[in-house]
Amino acid sequence: MHEETPRVELTPAAADLLRRLRATHGPLMFHQSGGCCDGSAPMCYPEGEFRTGASDVLLAELQVDGVPEPVTFWMSRSQYEVWSHTRLIVDVVAGRGSGFSLEAPEGVRFLTRSRVVGT
Repeated sequence: MHEETPRVELTPAAADLLRRLRATHGPLMFHQSGGCCDGSAPMCYPEGEFRTGASDVLLAELQVDGVPEPVTFWMSRSQYEVWSHTRLIVDVVAGRGSGFSLEAPEGVRFLTRSRVVGT
């Protein structure tokens, strides 16, 4: 079954940053937990470094030009229930994010924007 509206998409700035991070760190993944503060932002890790399980939902396998493998995007199941009616748009903004996310030393952070989709 083909989904017309992708659940997750990247802005050009986010795709650019992922290409740079991939060159340095290898295959990548995102996880968005929905916790307080930085936990509500998508966190970028080396693929497999963040352990996912039954409490997480795989929302997308993002194809990024110049990145040989998909970048997986996971979300905690409880957070997914809140965001299930939206399309998530991963963007990059200036500022300091979490020290655990790979982009932290770059002086930028990933940010999720959303757009409501038809129900």
